[in-house]
Order: sequence, then C-alpha cells, then structure tokens
Amino acid sequence: MLVDAIFKALADPTRLRTMRLLSAMELAVGELAQVLGQSQPRVSRHVGILCDAGLAERRREGSWVFLRQASGETLSTDILEAVETLLATTERNDPEFASLCETDRRKLASIRDARDAQAEDYFARHAGEWDALRALHSPDDQVEEALAKALGDAPLGALLDIGTGTGRMAELFAGKADRITALDKNLEMLRVARAKLQHLDGTQIELIQGDFSDLPLAEEAFDTVLLHQVLHFAQDPADPLGEAARVTKPGGRIVIVDFAAHGREELRDAHAHARLGFTDNQMASLLRGAGITPGAPISLDGGELIVKIWIGKRRGTPAPSPKAHAVHTNTR
Repeated sequence: MLVDAIFKALADPTRLRTMRLLSAMELAVGELAQVLGQSQPRVSRHVGILCDAGLAERRREGSWVFLRQASGETLSTDILEAVETLLATTERNDPEFASLCETDRRKLASIRDARDAQAEDYFARHAGEWDALRALHSPDDQVEEALAKALGDAPLGALLDIGTGTGRMAELFAGKADRITALDKNLEMLRVARAKLQHLDGTQIELIQGDFSDLPLAEEAFDTVLLHQVLHFAQDPADPLGEAARVTKPGGRIVIVDFAAHGREELRDAHAHARLGFTDNQMASLLRGAGITPGAPISLDGGELIVKIWIGKRRGTPAPSPKAHAVHTNTR
C-alpha cells in the first residue's frame, strides 16, 4: 500500500532530518552528507528509500547528484503537503527533533556560504571578459527594465529560462512566475546560478543541465520561454528555437533578448559567439519557421552593440523540431 511505503520511508531519524533539509533547499548528496555528519554511501541509501517512496527526487548534474522535494509527479500534491505539515508540526512539538533540525540548519548555512564563495571566485576569474562585453551595449538595468515592460503585468505561469547563466533572469522574474526551470549546459555556471537563487523558494525554482538544441523537457510544458543573450551561441539558431517552441504551450510566449546584427568579428574568438547578432527579418523568419508568430521587435540603443527584444507567440501546432525523433522526458 502507498501509505505503508510512505510511513516506512519516514521511520528513520536521518530520513526525517533529510526531508526537513530538502524543504529548505535543493542539495547535492555530498552536501547533505556534510550536514548530516554521515558517510555519502550511507546517506545515498537513505535518499534511495525516500525517492522510492516518492517523497524526494534525484537529478544528475555531471558527476554530482542533486536532491529535492518531490514535485508531485509520483505522489499527489495533497499527500506531499500533508507530509510537510506533519514534519513541521512535529518539529514545533518535539524538542529533541527540533534541536536536531536547528543544528542541521546552522550547518546548512555553511553550504550556502561555500556556494557564494565559489560563485565569487568564478566572477573574479571572468569579470574582465564580461566587463569588456558589457561596455559595448546598453546597461544591464536598462535591458532588464525594457524586458519587464515588454512582458507586462500578466503572470508568466511556468517559465523556462534557457541558458540561465548566472540565474539573473530567473531571479528577476521569480515574483511573476508560478514556477521556474533554469537550464544551462555549463556546470560551473549552474553552480553560480544556484548560489544566486538559493535564497528563493526551492519548490518554485529548478535548475537543470541541458543543451538548448536538445532540451530534456516534455512538450508543451511552459507558458513562457526566455532565451536571454544565448541565441548567438547557436551554430544553427533554428535548432534551439524549434526546441523552445516544442516545450511551449499553444499560445505561450517565446522571448528572445540578443544583439542586432553587427560586425564585431573578435567576439567569435573572445566570447565564442557563433552568430554576430540578428536582423529583424532573420529573426522573424526563424520564429515563423519554428511555429512562432513574431511580434514587433524592441530596440535598445545606447551602445556600440544594439540589444533587441523579440517576443513571439507559439501557434497551435509548431513546426517539427530538428530533434523530434528523440525521446524527451523531464530529467528531475
């Protein structure tokens, strides 16, 4: 019986502590072992029991395995909320359990600090490169203000941030989205984003590794899909746009922030840009080819490189994705 599996999974102090920790934030197995003061193999066994019962979920990111509270795909949301309420109530009424949880949370602070230090180190190593690029285009705050204005006051629903980088876009729009999936191919960037986003509700934001030309996500799963300063890295922009359309619900919005066409050839070598921006006609053609109806472009002057915002609406039946033959599942 389902209830039997759930209560057996919870019938251990380590697993109870693990569930309370996962209610605070997503953790790697090694980080969880550090907080609990137990060996990684032992913690992995406990985690396996929780995952088998549908109470937690694993997600692989390179050589790391991250854990989070279950999302409701295996167990109903009602059951998961009931378990969370039970544990929170128990902590308030059981001094011994409360003491263990408080000690765990103090140790969790060191995990947050380590992530922040890692992010700062990454920024220190790459700050010069980014500053040189930023100097060529409109200030970031102006771009963000224009993007927020273009999206309007309507809720963003389920938001996918493709090529999340530092996680800035996910952070910026967290208050307007029901849930956010932040995706990046680069593991180091994901760890930077995780540090930036760790103060937000862990049940609202999910970070996953993936390639924008072959998204590990289900069809028609998102209301809004954002590609912020990422499309110029694509050798063939039709691939990521086809994938963006595939995972967008009919009527959903695909938002692209990128450079207008320019002639700065040195960006190919200095910053790995595969495309030197896009003309409005090029972008409109790419969007239509992916089954997206383009809207009027928005131009932000104020730098040698002009930043553009293109917003399109996904039509009822998108064009076949270049990766349509592949099997796509959510890899949580």
